Parts: sequence; C-alpha cells; structure tokens
Amino acid sequence: MQLSEQTAKTPIVPFIRQADYAIRKPWFVPERKLLDYLLIYVQEGTFIATVNSKEYQFEAGDICLIQPDWMLTLEGVTDTITPFVHMDFFYNPLREQSFTTRPGQSDLAEYRHLIQPRLNDLQGIDIPVRFTPSQPVQFREKMLRLVQLCQHMNPLAQLETQNVATELVLMILKDHLKEQDKPSDSKQVMNWITSYMSFRLSEPLTVGEMAHRANLSPSRFNVVFREHFGMSPYQYLLHLRIQHAKELLATTNLSNQEIADYCGFSDIFHFSKSFKRSTGMPPSRFRLKMH
Repeated sequence: MQLSEQTAKTPIVPFIRQADYAIRKPWFVPERKLLDYLLIYVQEGTFIATVNSKEYQFEAGDICLIQPDWMLTLEGVTDTITPFVHMDFFYNPLREQSFTTRPGQSDLAEYRHLIQPRLNDLQGIDIPVRFTPSQPVQFREKMLRLVQLCQHMNPLAQLETQNVATELVLMILKDHLKEQDKPSDSKQVMNWITSYMSFRLSEPLTVGEMAHRANLSPSRFNVVFREHFGMSPYQYLLHLRIQHAKELLATTNLSNQEIADYCGFSDIFHFSKSFKRSTGMPPSRFRLKMH
C-alpha cells in the first residue's frame, strides 16, 4: 500500500498522547510493544534502544523513531535528558482509548483496533530507527517546542501543539519518501494556476508574469505548463474565458459587450469569433439554446 492509499483510509492527523523532558539517572524499560509512535531526541547522555532484537546506540544530538508494534527495550546507559513524544500519526476515532503501553505488554492482540498503521509497511517509505533530519536544528527546536507546549495544554497551546506535530511528521515524510513518490515539480509549480487565472480573466496575463511567479524561465514555464495541463498557457486561459462566458450567457442578462469585458476579450468581435470557434455557435445562439 502507498502513502496516498493509507491516507485515503486514515488521514494524517497527529495526536499527542504523552510528552516529557525525561531527565533521568541510568534507567531501563523492559520489553514491550507500542500502539503508537515514540519519537525521542537525545539532548544529553547515551541510551540504547533494542528494536526487534537489533541494538542501536544513541548519543547527544541523535533522533530515534520507534514505530508501532515493534518489540522494544530502552536503556539509559548514563544520566540522560531525552525529550520524547508518544503520538499517533494517523487519525483513529478511538484514539482516546489508546494508551502508552507498559513494560511487559508485548501481546497486543486485544488492542489491534488501536495500533497505528506503520509507515515502514507502506511502499516507498523506509525510516530507520536512528535518522538524521535534513534540517536537524529546526527539527530539534520543533520537538522541544512540542514537549514544552504539552506541559501547558490550554486551548491556544493545543492548537499550536497540533500545528507543530504536523510540521514534525511532514519533515519526517519529506526526508524519507522515495523520489518517485514525492509530488512532481510540475505539480508543485502549477497547483496555483487555475485559481490564479480564474480570478484574473479580465486582466491581460502574460507568460512572463506567470513564469516569474513560478520561479521559472518563460521557456521552461511553457514546457512544464503543457506537461501539466496538456495545452499551452494561452489555450488554457482561452478555455477558462470561454467557460466563464458560457456561464454568464446562461445565467445572466449581461450584454455580449459586458461579457466580453468581464472575460478578458479585447473587443466584442474577438469574443464572438473565439466563442464560435470553441463552441460551434455564436454567443447569441448559445444564449437562446440555454434559455
């Protein structure tokens, strides 16, 4: 299953279950499995996570992510400060019933309905237990901010907590989605075009202006535009203008001159000629047909 298929079933809506700074002397948490995700930032000290029988050692500055239903033991080898967050990544309407498992809870059969989907089970995602964010400083700052917010859960803090948690999940996914599963450049560059053109139909739009907004050269913009929409920018703009003219002809008593002005045609003759070429009939006949 791909991430898009998983999010169609259960959207990504982070939910913080527990968060703390965890300032501890040497410590040990016996074997268990988790229902949710455990994100740990090693601020000071050394600790060892044994995940599915494989041992990982973490030092100051490291980030650890434990995914649901993995067998886990944790050990603080030295005095440690390990801010952590237990959280759901995916929405579950029963999330309030879920909990942070305790030592010895390794059989979760009774709680299958509460176990979060595991990212590493999805196609195109492989997040190691110890990973280095592409923006480590920002990631750590957000993580510490998240822990701080969880200590004061007033309504405003709850809103910011949700926002910061979403940003953290987004950073993790951006770093670990394979290239073919990431949105293409053309989609990212062009996702604003339709609304941009639609609200400016009566204005003189140029390829140069739109290319500048997309941070592309005019020639590259034309190529990417055609890849995304299957036609040139001029053809697409004309299509939107004709569609809007059809709507005005069918639903208003505006004159052809007014419709030509509202839809960005240079004059009524240009409007009539373009409309007939597109629809096979002049505007007046189209209006009669729609009424």
